[in-house]
Amino acid sequence: MYRPRMPIRMRFTIWRPLATAATAALMATLLTPAATAHPATPRQSEPVHSYDDAIREAVWVDTGYDGDGDGEDDRVAVDIVRPREPAQQGRKIPVIMDASPYYSCCGRGNESQKKTYDADGDVDGMPLYYDNYFVPRGYAFVGVDLAGTNRSDGCVDVGGRSDVQSAKAVVDWLNGRAKAYTSRTGGERARATWTNGRTGMIGKSWDGTIANGVAATGVEGLETIVPIAAISSWYDYYFSQGAPLYGSGPDWLSDYVNSPDARDRCDAVQHKLVDGAPRTGDWTRLWTERDYVKAASKVKASVFLIHGTQDLNVRMQHVGPWWNALAKNGVDRKIWLSQTGHVDPFDFRRAEWVDTLHRWFDHELLGYDNGIDREPMADIERRPEQWETSKTWPPRSTATTTLRPADGARPGVGTLGLRRDRGTETFTDDPALNETDWAAHIDEPTPGKAGFVTGPLTRDLRLSGASEVTVTTRSSTPTAHLSAVLVDLGPDTIRDYADRGEGITTRTDRTCWGPSTPGDSSCYLETAAKTTDVDYTVVSRGWADLGNHASKWQGRPLTPGRAYTVTLDLAATDHVVPAGHRLALIVAGTDKDLIDPPADTPTLTVDLSRTSARVPFVGGTAAFAEATAGTATAAPAPAPLDGVTAPHTTHRVPKGAR
Repeated sequence: MYRPRMPIRMRFTIWRPLATAATAALMATLLTPAATAHPATPRQSEPVHSYDDAIREAVWVDTGYDGDGDGEDDRVAVDIVRPREPAQQGRKIPVIMDASPYYSCCGRGNESQKKTYDADGDVDGMPLYYDNYFVPRGYAFVGVDLAGTNRSDGCVDVGGRSDVQSAKAVVDWLNGRAKAYTSRTGGERARATWTNGRTGMIGKSWDGTIANGVAATGVEGLETIVPIAAISSWYDYYFSQGAPLYGSGPDWLSDYVNSPDARDRCDAVQHKLVDGAPRTGDWTRLWTERDYVKAASKVKASVFLIHGTQDLNVRMQHVGPWWNALAKNGVDRKIWLSQTGHVDPFDFRRAEWVDTLHRWFDHELLGYDNGIDREPMADIERRPEQWETSKTWPPRSTATTTLRPADGARPGVGTLGLRRDRGTETFTDDPALNETDWAAHIDEPTPGKAGFVTGPLTRDLRLSGASEVTVTTRSSTPTAHLSAVLVDLGPDTIRDYADRGEGITTRTDRTCWGPSTPGDSSCYLETAAKTTDVDYTVVSRGWADLGNHASKWQGRPLTPGRAYTVTLDLAATDHVVPAGHRLALIVAGTDKDLIDPPADTPTLTVDLSRTSARVPFVGGTAAFAEATAGTATAAPAPAPLDGVTAPHTTHRVPKGAR
């Protein structure tokens, strides 16, 4: 049945219970003229507007915030591409927005495109394909330079008030609640009379992070966000339960993207970033301001989330808490999970992505009843370029199962099952080793890890969601870091996420996504899956400083020889361990290149009776018991097992270009 387009916040959207037929019919009667007077709402926007004749303009929006302390409110530069015809016809249009720090310093997308300008200072070349594809279909595209970048005032504060307000103020201006000007310093006002204010934000990495942050303000007029490989809490970008992920803090990142003149005036902001992010890993007010998960109750926009399950830059730790908080607060959601690293869906599933994004924006911003709200919630890549759907995510039949490590026939090579065991396992932190070294030698006693393995599974076993591993251990030194890793042991062909391309390779041919102009091409280099054959696949990871045993957010020195219990949060994932494969839990110290080592080199003794893993299986404990019933411990596999190459040193930049 045709459902009329609703006013803002009265729309039928994703995965909320639908109204009854009687209610829908009544609303149709109240909100629309007689059906005979108007044709049915279209199901898809079409490219009926001229891209050549599109209006290109720049405005500077007053953020209402003086981030650089010069006594004047910062103005952020907003470059706009919009179709000419709707304004001529008296029609107002919605907006797709990408707010980014990368438009001048570093570039956007797989080809690192930057904004270019004509002689009048209007954008001539807008990075990415969004304007080429959507402007002819009746959308405006808006590219916002975050404060402190490109042509904007202010300072980059790495996910804080300045960053978020840079984009929120633009949403306010589009809805008539903020001021904008035709120049950076002038007094001539610019008004957004051409838009209905309905805005969708999109972006990869830092850009998608800003979309999360703006949505968490609850700003009116932001109807949907599409965060791709985005951060949900900046603490989790730099630390994992006290364990440092990088050798630098947000001050380095701010300096990296600030414009040259911003670097000259932003010393005070830099000092605040240094002081507010101590390398101890303790939680501070700076991190509270940059935690969008805690404000999920304010989110009114729908969320279409995309992430690579092997993203070692913006890691999957950013997905689980954000997704669950949105679910708790009834936010309409959709998700894609790929096998890639830090890669845009335009570069791993191009045609399907553009079509899905098109229908998503048509539904959320134009109100078209195109059925996307009745489709499965999740798309999950099972094998390279092979996808399956899930009606809900995680599936409703998912339940947490407590797995117990136990002694095996040889030290350091234990078993994993449902029964609690006594005994201990001991390993010594070796900062030269990482998860690939541990997994490659899972069937051998090695001094740098403790491994626990099921027998070969008799049926497929699906993990869906976030796991946690509780470890009780004694350290020989006052400092110690812990890693916990879940591994699928068995042959497979996977995307080579540890390769420089993070699971894709760039070809030489191009495909085009909309019309082009001499200054703005819609044609982009095609990509293909970069695969590798492996004997094991790391499924999920988590890290912690043992000194954070009493609090995830504050550490303290350890007393050598004393037992401490800490629970490590492992990243959310969705992975099927096939029949014939084995599931392994590895507990070790420093995961080289993924966390930094502690000050000491501890030997750790793990109490198996007080150590466990809580893993979300589809079908719960019964599914695990059935998959492991009657299996014997597998004979040791040839060593070492082959996996991906050791993950390259991860970025310190949540950047859109690979």
